[in-house]
Amino acid sequence: MNTRTIRLRDFDPVLMLAALALVGIGALLIYSASLNQFGTPAIGDLAHPAMRQAAFATVGLVIALAIARANYRALGVLSVGMYVAAIAVLAFLVVAGDATYGSRRWIEIGGTQVQPSEIAKLVVIIALAKYLSDHREQIGDLRVFLTSLAMAAVPTLLVFAEPDLGSAVIFAAIWLGMVLAAGARLRHVVGLVGVSLVAVPFAFVGLVTDYQRNRIATWLDPESDPLGAGFQSLQAQIGIGSGGFFGKGLTEGGQTQLDYLRTETTDYVFSVLGEELGFIGAILLFSLFIILLWRALRVAELSRDLFGRLLATGMVIFILLQTFINVGVNVGLLPVTGIPLPFVSQGGSSLITLFICIGVLQSILMRRRTFTVSNYYDT
Repeated sequence: MNTRTIRLRDFDPVLMLAALALVGIGALLIYSASLNQFGTPAIGDLAHPAMRQAAFATVGLVIALAIARANYRALGVLSVGMYVAAIAVLAFLVVAGDATYGSRRWIEIGGTQVQPSEIAKLVVIIALAKYLSDHREQIGDLRVFLTSLAMAAVPTLLVFAEPDLGSAVIFAAIWLGMVLAAGARLRHVVGLVGVSLVAVPFAFVGLVTDYQRNRIATWLDPESDPLGAGFQSLQAQIGIGSGGFFGKGLTEGGQTQLDYLRTETTDYVFSVLGEELGFIGAILLFSLFIILLWRALRVAELSRDLFGRLLATGMVIFILLQTFINVGVNVGLLPVTGIPLPFVSQGGSSLITLFICIGVLQSILMRRRTFTVSNYYDT
């Protein structure tokens, strides 16, 4: 490969700036939401959520720039090992993970809570991209279709058992989008969707836990338990609705500053935005997401090999669906589930995973001129 064709001008500054702008908005919202409990942070005070988020963002940015300089095709070589490790960690989590708010989703490492399912989403994208690109000539075979399904089904079932229905849906959606992008036969996909729809009632009875049933029931009628299970959802909607067009002002939201929300810096950070920055703030946020996803789709379009195209496709689905689910939960459109708002919610594992995605997307762009027949078949 001729490394002289890897040019800095192929780096996409718009993609990176959109991600950094989202992080900046998130840091402001985290600062406001944690002001009552933590006060104004001192420089370097990593005990403060806003400073801790800034530190994770700095680490994530450095990692993204390093990955952008590296060859993304090396991820294909590492994909099997990463996939096995991710499955092992998810299995361990189900058995021995820290139980918080009724589910086992976190492992504490060095005093920091890590959510393995966030990292596993990226790993599954890489593993699926490698497998599907290696079998591009047999993508219409049922065996290849079912093998790729099994690769996604294992982590889907493991996170469902935590229980984390939101992440399970994201794993399934990533697989579906990637196999369609790879050229799977439509009749295979339609057949699977049909079988899944028939199985939904049986799965709800046999697999869905009481914890998940309660969440669905609360979503359908939050006012049935306004001071208990429905409290979070109702307060989030009150906060968003009270923000109006311009919002009440940063640090001025009543719902936020009086701590009516239990997870205002993570799952319900959009409610903080709606209350304090209003409709204008929401439009700004959505505009940045549109720009970021547009530039990521551009990467998929410009990629010269199937592996890179599938990587970019999977990452777009990952970010888009997490955004939709988080906002949907905040406005009451979807049942409560612990899905962070990409780049905005507090969380080190989520933020660093997303910056890795940005680095990989930049690497694909910067290496599209190095395409040859040999590296197309050796990803």
